[in-house]
Amino acid sequence: MAGRRRKTTDHPSAAPGALPAESLLPADFELADLYGAQSSEEADDQPVLVPPVRLAPEAELVAAALAVPLVRRAVRLARWAAPARAVDELGDLLEPDREEAARFLELGPAAGEVAEEEVLEAMRAWSLACDLELVVLAHDAEGRRMAGPSEELAPVEAGDPEAVLELWLSAADVIAELAAEIEPLDAEPDAGEEADEERAEELLAQYEEVQAEAAELLDEALQVLYEATAFAEPGQETVPLGVLAALLVVPDGEEPDEEMLGDITDVMVALDPMLADLAEIGLLEYQPIDPELFDEEEAPEAGEAAAEPAALREGEPDEAEAARFGLVKLTPLGQYGIRQWLLDEGYEAPLIGEHAAGDAAALLTGISESVNVRPEEEIRFWLADREPAAAARELLAAARGDDRLAPLRRMLAQLALTELGAAAEPAAREVLADPELGGGARAFLVARGAGEVPAPERSMVLWTTVDTFAAQLLDSEGDAGLLRELIAQMPVTEDPASFFGELWRVKHPYTAQVLEAVGELHLDRRVAKEARKAAFKARSQG
Repeated sequence: MAGRRRKTTDHPSAAPGALPAESLLPADFELADLYGAQSSEEADDQPVLVPPVRLAPEAELVAAALAVPLVRRAVRLARWAAPARAVDELGDLLEPDREEAARFLELGPAAGEVAEEEVLEAMRAWSLACDLELVVLAHDAEGRRMAGPSEELAPVEAGDPEAVLELWLSAADVIAELAAEIEPLDAEPDAGEEADEERAEELLAQYEEVQAEAAELLDEALQVLYEATAFAEPGQETVPLGVLAALLVVPDGEEPDEEMLGDITDVMVALDPMLADLAEIGLLEYQPIDPELFDEEEAPEAGEAAAEPAALREGEPDEAEAARFGLVKLTPLGQYGIRQWLLDEGYEAPLIGEHAAGDAAALLTGISESVNVRPEEEIRFWLADREPAAAARELLAAARGDDRLAPLRRMLAQLALTELGAAAEPAAREVLADPELGGGARAFLVARGAGEVPAPERSMVLWTTVDTFAAQLLDSEGDAGLLRELIAQMPVTEDPASFFGELWRVKHPYTAQVLEAVGELHLDRRVAKEARKAAFKARSQG
C-alpha cells in the first residue's frame, strides 16, 4: 500500500456512487509510509505521513499532567526546598533531609524509620525536580552547595497550561531516555577499572550500541501506538503487547514464521520494562507481562532456542490469557506528547479539524489539496455545530466547478451527504436537475432507499461516470492496482465501441484522462483498445 494518500484511510476509492462499508485498519498501512522508514533510494520521493489525531482539550491534558504522581512529587519537593536546602556537589539531598523528604511526600510514616525504597522514591522525585529545573543550585555566602525553588515553579503551581505541559513533556523526555538505558548482557561492571583500555573502549561501544538499539525500538513502538490510537474506535485503543511486537517484526503482508515468532518474543521482553517506565509518567497505561508466564514454558534443551510463549504458537488465546502477555494503551497525555516529539523531529503531525475552521468551500478544498487527511473525520468535525439542511446546501454549492479539484469536491460532498443522512435529502432533491450535481445526488438518494427519484438523462449518466472516475484518479494518486480494480467496475456494455463512442463526447475536463486510464489498465483487451481510440478522439476534440 506504499504511496497511498492518508486521506484514503477513511474513504478508500470505491465504485461510482458507492461508499466504503468500513475503514481500513492500522495494520493495512506500512510504517514506511507513515514515518519515512524508506530505503535511501526511496526516501527522496516517498511522503512521510503521520496520521491526523484528535487531542483531548487542553484543560484535560493539564489536569492529567499535574495528576502524574512522579510529576506531582517533583513539584511538591521543589516548593519544600524553600528557601534553600543543603545538597552535595551532585545536587542530591544530604542524608538528614532524605527521610524528611520521603515523609513530606507521605511515602513513609510520620515518625520512625523510613524504609530504604521509600527514600529512594523521594530521591527519584528530587532528581526529576533538578532535571526539570524546578530547583536551582547555587553556593551560599559560606560556600555551601544549596538548592531552592526556581522561577519555573510558580507558573506550574498556578496551573499555567503552557508551563504545565512543557514541564510534563520535559519529564517524559527524561523518563524515556532513562527507560532505554539497558545493560548489555555481557557487560562487566568493573571492567573500566580492571580491564585494559582496549577492553574498556569495547564495552563502552557495546553499551552505546545497546542503548541506541533500545531507544530506536522504543521510538518505533511509540510511533506504532500513536498510529493505532489514531485509527482505533473509541474504547478500542488498548493493544496487546504481542500484537505491538508483531507489527514491529513481521513485514507487511507476511505471516510470521518460527524465527519471527522468536523475534516477537524478544521484542516483547525488551519493551516490557521500558513501557512500564513510561506508564509512570502518564504516557501509557500498561499491564506488564506476568512474571510467572515464561516460567510456565518448558526450558529449552541445550542448543535449542528459547521457546516463544504458548499464546504466540497456539492461535488466539482467551482475553484473560492474552492480558498476561501485556496490554498497552496510549493515554491522551501520551498522544499529545508523542505528537510534540514528532513535531520536534520535523514531521508534520496534523490535527483533525484543521480543514474544518472555514466554510464548506474551504473544507472541501482543504481536504482535496491535502495528502495527509482523514476526510470523514474532518467532515464530522465541520458538521458538528451546523444545522444539517443548511450544511447540505452549502456543501453542494461548494462542490460545483470545472477546476482540477472539482471532481474530488463532489465526491467529498456526497460523502458528507451520507454522513448527514435523512436531513440532507431535501437539499439533494433540489439539485437533481443540476448537470454537475444531479448524478451524485441521485446516487445518494437511491442508496438511502428514497422514493420517487427520477431516472437521469443519458447525458447526465455519462458526465457523472467521467466525473466519478476522475475523482478516483485524483484520489488514488497513481495506485495502479487500485485503479485497475475501479476500472474493472466501469459500466461498459457488451459493445465497448458504442459505450466509448458516447463517452469521448462528454464535455468534462477529465474525459481524455479517464479514457486513457481505462485504455492502459483495463484487463479486457477489446475494452482497452476501444478506450484508447476514444481517448485519442477526446484529445483531438479538445
